[in-house]
Amino acid sequence: DVLPSPEGPVPSVSITEIRQYLRAQGIPFHDGYSCLHTPSLFTDVRENQPLPSATNVPYTLFIDKTTGSFLCTATLAEGTWQDFQANVELRHRGFPPASSEEPAEDTQRAREDARCIWDRSIPLWELLDEDETNETKTMFGISLVTDATLKRFGVRYLRTAKSLVFPWFSPRDASLKGLKLVRVEKKGDAVAYVEETLPRFDSYHNLFGLPLITRRDTELVLTGWELDALALQQATGVASLALPRGATCLPPALLPYLEQFKRITIWLGEDLRSWEAAKLFARKLSLKRCSLVRPGDLQPRPLEALNQGLNLTKILRAALPASHKSIISFRQLREEVFGELVNTEQVAGVKWARFPELNKLLKGHRRGELTIFTGPTGSGKTTFISEYALDLCMQGVCTLWGSFEINNVRLAKIMLTQFAAQRLEDQLELYDEWADRFEDLPLYFMTFHGQQNIKTVIDTMQHAVYMYDITHVVVDNLQFMMGHEHLSVDR
Repeated sequence: DVLPSPEGPVPSVSITEIRQYLRAQGIPFHDGYSCLHTPSLFTDVRENQPLPSATNVPYTLFIDKTTGSFLCTATLAEGTWQDFQANVELRHRGFPPASSEEPAEDTQRAREDARCIWDRSIPLWELLDEDETNETKTMFGISLVTDATLKRFGVRYLRTAKSLVFPWFSPRDASLKGLKLVRVEKKGDAVAYVEETLPRFDSYHNLFGLPLITRRDTELVLTGWELDALALQQATGVASLALPRGATCLPPALLPYLEQFKRITIWLGEDLRSWEAAKLFARKLSLKRCSLVRPGDLQPRPLEALNQGLNLTKILRAALPASHKSIISFRQLREEVFGELVNTEQVAGVKWARFPELNKLLKGHRRGELTIFTGPTGSGKTTFISEYALDLCMQGVCTLWGSFEINNVRLAKIMLTQFAAQRLEDQLELYDEWADRFEDLPLYFMTFHGQQNIKTVIDTMQHAVYMYDITHVVVDNLQFMMGHEHLSVDR
């Protein structure tokens, strides 16, 4: 595959079927927020041992209620619903279940690279002298973050790359699974943070701070950035975790680790896109236990709040419940209305960087809107829309392409050329460099081609929205998807 894709139609399984199957097999389970909890098939595997019973066994296996995928937090065995059923069958026949395989070669290499970088980096509080420590902390805006906090989270500094190093430790045995490097780039007065992960972005599923969580923790603050988690933990003492890719997505693979919390406050960032993402994540995590910190002047991101001397505990207490009752008064909407008035530009959506004229017409990409582009064959619809989508994708808008007219390889070639802004066929030695950068975009392709059953397409879209937090879907084009004989039907 050119890029990761939800492979073909997704074999869907309903929560009712999952419950019926578990009952039929005599497997006990608890109903959690986003997962069902069962005893693990993988922990105490002996030949001819029956399936686990409810007596004194920890419920360490989590089954996602939406997709049926499972994860055993004790052994890190994971797989699809079909894999789970296959393992139950193996158990019935007296074979030990197939536990998780060895990591793939790429993953193994990434871990070794991460280990080398980790060994070369030094704890931030052990730099040569106080001046260097203070300079480094000032550069990253963490002068108020104490050495004790940095030590607690295990943050290091790689002097050669002038980067902070955030570890990803395995929740099972605390071995190093990967890391994230963050460096500062100055563009005039503006400061930009550049991130790099090992392994690559799409398989980097670190919940930064997870090894510090104890079984007794029932409250959590979920942030979009490692430095925010440090600031929150230090200022409030509340358990804090950072998502691997900020407000871009919450991978379903991480949901089992968030099941133990009765209350989760989501505090991602200071823009309205973070607010939209927080509402999306709250739906995955179960609305009834989530609260959201609304972005605003007096509620910036946690690190900024710490630097401004604001009371972070007070901000957390004022978080809005994610689940609204069916009827509300203006008093409950008052703050949100004010937020929309203050952030008029952001409410207008994500602006296109390459199409200023389009911003005048559409105001930006806004969720929940449908835009139709029409034009005769060969007029450049696909070429334009691929550039239009790429523009948003490069700004972190998670995009799903359904190209029913041209195949994905050709489409990806067009988009890669537009991304590199040069003819790569004339400079093949640059291909890998551009392909690596292109691969890190939050871009996914449906694998359909030609006429399709509309229900299958919708199911695939829904699956992609859940798995990858898609906020922008492109269908190219309607005629090919519907087939020509459907054109008389009211679509």
